[in-house]
Amino acid sequence: MTAAPTRIRFDHANLLDPRAGCIRENVCVLVEGDTVREVSAQGQAPAADQVIDARGFTLAPGWIDCHVHVIASSYNFAQTARSTNLFAALRAMPIMKGMLMRGFTTVRDAGGADGSFDTAVAEGMMVGPRIFASGKALSQTGGHGDGRGRTDVIEPCACSSKVGVLARVVDGTDAVRLAVREEILRGASQIKIMASGGVSSPSDPIHFLGYSREEITTIVEEASNSDTYVLAHAYTGKAIARAVECGVRSIEHGNLVTPEAAQIMASHGAFAVPTVITYEALASEGAALGLPAESVAKIETARAGAMRSLEIFREAGVTMAFGSDLLGESHRLQAEEFRLRAEVLGNLEAIRAATIHAAALLRREGILGEIVPGARADILLIDGNPLTDINCLLGQGERLRLIMQGGRVVKPLH
Repeated sequence: MTAAPTRIRFDHANLLDPRAGCIRENVCVLVEGDTVREVSAQGQAPAADQVIDARGFTLAPGWIDCHVHVIASSYNFAQTARSTNLFAALRAMPIMKGMLMRGFTTVRDAGGADGSFDTAVAEGMMVGPRIFASGKALSQTGGHGDGRGRTDVIEPCACSSKVGVLARVVDGTDAVRLAVREEILRGASQIKIMASGGVSSPSDPIHFLGYSREEITTIVEEASNSDTYVLAHAYTGKAIARAVECGVRSIEHGNLVTPEAAQIMASHGAFAVPTVITYEALASEGAALGLPAESVAKIETARAGAMRSLEIFREAGVTMAFGSDLLGESHRLQAEEFRLRAEVLGNLEAIRAATIHAAALLRREGILGEIVPGARADILLIDGNPLTDINCLLGQGERLRLIMQGGRVVKPLH
């Protein structure tokens, strides 16, 4: 006989409602199993097996980071790629746990992790956020995902199998169609492509375009056949507009977006996932932590446009989801993205990016990113009100007094 789900009730909660943009005072929230069953006025509190007094704290939904790389344990991608599969997975474990302890109960891995990582979390083998994995990102030869240097003979790239590799090199419409099918087979929830040059790759200037229109359209079609979508690494307005016109749904970074490209995104309903904090981290500590010299030289171009891009996206009406894109030791800076966004967009929009906007991008509206009946019970108890003080979200979760993920308390009240 199966035992009834545990019922946990939060009493006297100041509930953060990101959709309404306010704090609802003196609310009762009932969790049954892994689901929020009831949100009611305190006087209507239903029976529960355990009662948690939330008085004086803010009750918030778990955060969602839509651009992470859980296997990126080093700034030196070549070093990570050379790791054995076992070591690459083991090195991901403290990275994932750190994300969860900062309140990120859900992440979208934007290249590297496959579906087995989410399964490992769900089965309790790893402690970390639930993961919407993209599998290996797809890159053309010489693109942002091609880690080979400029040599006289370019050897075949054996980059599609090892756990420690973020991307695979694949060219041509038939090959990219097969690659999408393979990543879906391995558990990818969505498909990542490299649509422009990047900072951390050796041979592609930022303004280079990645993939032909025909290749991108093929990738989008094949993803759509599996009822999913494509996200694209893209910096410049030209790369962004081109990708969106080919059907890409989510633009990653977008530092050098133009107003015209942002308008194209808005008209197509595409999302932006800026990752401002990673450029601050790259500039301040990338070289010291192993980022190659050719990549260090590219940082300032991307960094200079990052904050301005937030304004351009906002002015065009593009929905922005939260992303961090940190590497190696810099993963500890993940929550600083809240602070940088709040400087330009205000606290509420920074919070919406990590809740309802991120949930919409993941196509999990009403399930993730808010505390409503029927939602997954991802709940944070915060010492402070982030609508008025974004600092209570920063650091390593020191002001998160309790963390619940899927109805399970992973950080008890203290």
